Amino acid sequence: MALNRIILYALDVEQTVAFYEKFFGFKASREAGDRIVELVPANGGARLMIHQAGRAQKAGQSQVKLVFDVEDVEGFCALAAKNGLVFSALHQGEGYVFANARDPARNSISVSSRAFRESRR
Repeated sequence: MALNRIILYALDVEQTVAFYEKFFGFKASREAGDRIVELVPANGGARLMIHQAGRAQKAGQSQVKLVFDVEDVEGFCALAAKNGLVFSALHQGEGYVFANARDPARNSISVSSRAFRESRR
């Protein structure tokens, strides 16, 4: 398992995408029907996934989710539950599955098979 994606929640998605493209050299990757704009770093490293913030979120609040790449999300969640970490129900994305939980400090975390969807196409 690897930590290769970080979700940033943004009130203005396009402004946030432009910021990371302009100042840090990320390149936006968009797919039809996908609510996430994935920012790919020019020189390797973690991808930033920009997601529309919900109405209850306020600018300046911590709006980050760590996303761990897991090929078998359902199996991982079942094993985690046996060890005391319960994830949400499985959610279906565009060609991938993910589930959410929180760490002990109440930070959002997710396990996702998004990174593996290319190999399934």
